[in-house]
Amino acid sequence: MSLFDDDFYSTKVSRRTEWSAREDMPPVQGFRKQVPGWLLPALGGAAVMLGFVWLFGVGGAHEARPATLAASSAAAGAGSGSGAAGGMPDAQQMNSDSVVRAAERVWPTVISIIGSKREGEKENVRGSVGLGSGVMFQQAGDKIRIVTNNHVVEGFAQLDVVTTTGERKKATLLGRDQMTDLAVLEIDGSGIKLLAEFGDSDALKAGETAIAVGNPLGLGSAPTITKGIISWPKRTIPVALGTQGDYDWEMEVIQTDAAINQGNSGGALVNLQGKVVGINTLKVADMGVEGLGFAIPINSAKQIIDTLITEHKIKRPYLGVVTQDLQAFAGTEVLKLPSSVKTGIIVIDATGPAKDAGLKTNDVIVELDGKPVNSTMELRKYIYSQKKVGDKINVTYYRAGKKATVTLTTAELKDR
Repeated sequence: MSLFDDDFYSTKVSRRTEWSAREDMPPVQGFRKQVPGWLLPALGGAAVMLGFVWLFGVGGAHEARPATLAASSAAAGAGSGSGAAGGMPDAQQMNSDSVVRAAERVWPTVISIIGSKREGEKENVRGSVGLGSGVMFQQAGDKIRIVTNNHVVEGFAQLDVVTTTGERKKATLLGRDQMTDLAVLEIDGSGIKLLAEFGDSDALKAGETAIAVGNPLGLGSAPTITKGIISWPKRTIPVALGTQGDYDWEMEVIQTDAAINQGNSGGALVNLQGKVVGINTLKVADMGVEGLGFAIPINSAKQIIDTLITEHKIKRPYLGVVTQDLQAFAGTEVLKLPSSVKTGIIVIDATGPAKDAGLKTNDVIVELDGKPVNSTMELRKYIYSQKKVGDKINVTYYRAGKKATVTLTTAELKDR
């Protein structure tokens, strides 16, 4: 049996008619997530479902074993700055040298993360071991801080870091956030001299060289380095954080064709200046699909990282409604809506602030603060981007065909 599970995730969108979407999504235990994907045309008019996989290895009762450096050398002419066929060997060499310099600048800052002792597992029982990557980016007194993915650390009671020198250090989790898939760790800083520098992910352009640095498949303490390009600097992909397969959120990511594999989660995506522009997080893993990897843009990660350091979590407001999109439900005649109402959000259950404000089952929310809202995802994005815990929000809804507006006060969304 391989050390690593084939962590492939279904891309099929749920077609159930039962009500299930939650505005206050419960967190998923462990690191698993679903990322419903896109349908791409295939030969013969068929379609191919793309499967997203988090770049995180999980095995049985194993330890990561040291191995020799598995870094791949940069292929001449395989990125921006390379000349045409039969053209400019000097330009190719310059590009290759730039990749080497960038890699040398960042690879000592990329470490392996080993998760063990799953939460709830009995003592003295050898359980599953998780393998991922992280980037050392900040010194705080005698401590060094590391950014990685939430799904690398989630569910583990013990976290250890292995540096590029092979030294193993115990890590403390400062904070994590499931929705942005980011986490921050802290380790003893003795012996660590180099830290990664963050770049500007907003300045990325399609076609420029990208370098992925991480520790895939537990090959050893020395990182693996691969090269490709920025396929697209700002790609939006739908994410299902629950187990039902329904869209819960959208992630803005950097798309790259630099080779990344399981264990690369939390590693660095780097530009030719050796600056970190993204945190590698997932890829499309399906037969016949190559070169579709994704990283969290470092500019959008910075604020989350700072908050995780100071607050240890991201505080998000919620209304307290379990919902179903109106347009996804059959048999809406029972709701007695005006014929002009085609979109909205059906309230299946109301708790917390929503219940206190008087919202009930079968109410259909159509506006927030006077602005149309057509889906649970739109509701969630508006609340998370425009509101804070304790803010008031005007909710316009239909009940038995009659339109009304109620004002409620958002509460803090708690982990469960």
